[in-house]
Amino acid sequence: MPRLAGRERDIKKGGSLLREKPKVERYRFIKAASEKGLRIARLCEALGVTKSAYYAWDKRPEGKRAKRRRDLTELVREEFFSNHRIPGARKIAKRLNVGRTLVGKIMQENGWIPKVVKKYKATTNSNHNLPVAENLLDRDFTAERPNQKWVSDITYIPTDEGWLYLAGILDLHGREPVGWAMGERMTKELVISALKQAKARRNNPKGVLAHSDRGRQYFSHDYQSELRKDGFVSAMSRKGNCWDNAPMESFWGKLKQEWLNDKRFRTREDAKQAVFWYIEVYYKNYRLHESNGYATPSEYGSAA
Repeated sequence: MPRLAGRERDIKKGGSLLREKPKVERYRFIKAASEKGLRIARLCEALGVTKSAYYAWDKRPEGKRAKRRRDLTELVREEFFSNHRIPGARKIAKRLNVGRTLVGKIMQENGWIPKVVKKYKATTNSNHNLPVAENLLDRDFTAERPNQKWVSDITYIPTDEGWLYLAGILDLHGREPVGWAMGERMTKELVISALKQAKARRNNPKGVLAHSDRGRQYFSHDYQSELRKDGFVSAMSRKGNCWDNAPMESFWGKLKQEWLNDKRFRTREDAKQAVFWYIEVYYKNYRLHESNGYATPSEYGSAA
């Protein structure tokens, strides 16, 4: 009993905030709290409603419209929180095949706010005298078939142990991550590992246009040799122009704004596990893309 009394006092102290909610929401709170043993009279007093009004609401049969709204709210809640507060109203509405405005209202009413964007510094070091490949992609980010155009880049993730560097490759057909690798240093071996993984996953395609920025790693003899093995054509962004590699920059932005921004990693291994979940589980198989006609990268690629 003392514990229940303490909880009732806490609700009474915080009642001013709850009293700002619509009456129906307060009634629902009272009902939920009463089922846990709290007294209805005290709850009604704390939330500024009368017992008679609460009991009248509680005995009233739920209308079909109200039930549909309640059921949809639960579906939106499940979509939002099971995906770590990543998707916004538009993506959830597409997934549930309902109106975006209605989903937006439900999220606003419940204070369910998707993660926000932060800016990150570029990792490219283009201050070198190595030979430069032409910008053959020329910002044409369309691809008619898989393995026609790949884009690649390196980003970094802070951990308590130091930076974790991540090299990635996207197929512009469907925006699917086809290869990636992580390590403690931003080396040519890192980008070569990502390239080899991409080749293996795509059954060693031939003649892919492989675009990157002007980082030293992509100019290295070993990386260029790996490209030439399968007749890949090397292409590079113009100096200091991130828009020439916009899809890759966009992918890094999504990884960070949707998933990594609010996390602190004790070890590089912890960060690796988080990156794996986002790329291999969520991004490829669940995240809807407007450019894919709201299909996931995996769905879009399998339909090609």
